[in-house]
Amino acid sequence: MVVISGTTPAPFRLVSLVPLAAVSAAVGLSSALALPFMSLFLSTEVGASPVALGTFLLITPLASLVASTLLGRLSDARAVRRTLLIVGATAGSAGYALFTVLRNYWVLLLVSTTLVAVASSLLPQMFAYAKQVLERGGSTKAPLIITALRTVISLAWVAGPPVAALLVAKTGFTGLYTATALAYAVVALLSSRLPEVAAAPPVEEAAEPVVPGPRPSLPLSVVAFILLQSGVTLGVITVPLFVTEQLHGTTTDAGLVLGLCAGLEIPLMMGFGVLATRIDHRKLVLAGATAALGYHCAMLLAQNTWQVAAAQVLNAVVISAVMGIGISYFQNLSPGRPGHATTMFTNSTTISSMLAGPLLAVAQLLTYRTAYGMSLVMSVLGLGFLLLARPRTS
Repeated sequence: MVVISGTTPAPFRLVSLVPLAAVSAAVGLSSALALPFMSLFLSTEVGASPVALGTFLLITPLASLVASTLLGRLSDARAVRRTLLIVGATAGSAGYALFTVLRNYWVLLLVSTTLVAVASSLLPQMFAYAKQVLERGGSTKAPLIITALRTVISLAWVAGPPVAALLVAKTGFTGLYTATALAYAVVALLSSRLPEVAAAPPVEEAAEPVVPGPRPSLPLSVVAFILLQSGVTLGVITVPLFVTEQLHGTTTDAGLVLGLCAGLEIPLMMGFGVLATRIDHRKLVLAGATAALGYHCAMLLAQNTWQVAAAQVLNAVVISAVMGIGISYFQNLSPGRPGHATTMFTNSTTISSMLAGPLLAVAQLLTYRTAYGMSLVMSVLGLGFLLLARPRTS
């Protein structure tokens, strides 16, 4: 096994990231195939009741949070990050292979909270691996490259759901989960070709002088990102209902609005990645959080579909700055523990998705416009926690 040493770094070459980009694309495609139609699979194929469906969709991400956190801590302590990528991908392949034949709710829940939960560690471990490879190679472009890898996953999510829908229509859920299992197997194969990266030396934790009694920047940032991303997620899932039910637009209008935002995200993410090599990450994230206030205010005041479409420029800025730069922001908060830091970021994303669903239900009882009021409140609180999270250095 080849190990990249922490004391004698190999010179960084851009071409060395091609295998990691392939892993990123395969990881993104795997999740983009599996996740969008999970609720439909459980309700139609398994016959889960609404309560059982909600329980499944709540317990699974909770199990993923636990698995990712434990594996993140392990990966920072020992040179096993590549091994964990292989283990996570193998677990995902085995889990979704079982989804092709199992139709018992409780057995599927067991598989989802074990094998599929372990597979959820792939995303944070992949970004932590990239961070360490770049550090060992002496690259100064880590934020840009990590943002590029994040963009690859976004592109995979553009293609994944339509392919998944086609597979369900032509081959049923057996075909869909067979393809998902094969995609995870490809991740395991590609990961096995990557060199192992040595664990970070303990002395790196003291690289930045910190005065006694520093603010708990990482926990405060986790809370801030949960609030900011909850606002973003709630806003996105409300758009189709808001456009069609309150603004009396068509489903085509809603699709065009969402497509416009997704299309703007790609170049903006890369642009913020370039800026992150020159500007402090915290300033970029604060800019994204400030843009969130403008976006949710615009949606609260919108009276026409074109106004919603115009507001997507701000929404794309929020997503690109907060979610695109967020990974590098968290890694810089804990430079000696990239696995733990990246896991905290991905966990905040998972928790925000879990919170957005119940908040949408509340908006349905009131009006869909109130969803953007709730998002505005969460964004204000998130910006406040970000300001509190400012590191105190000597």
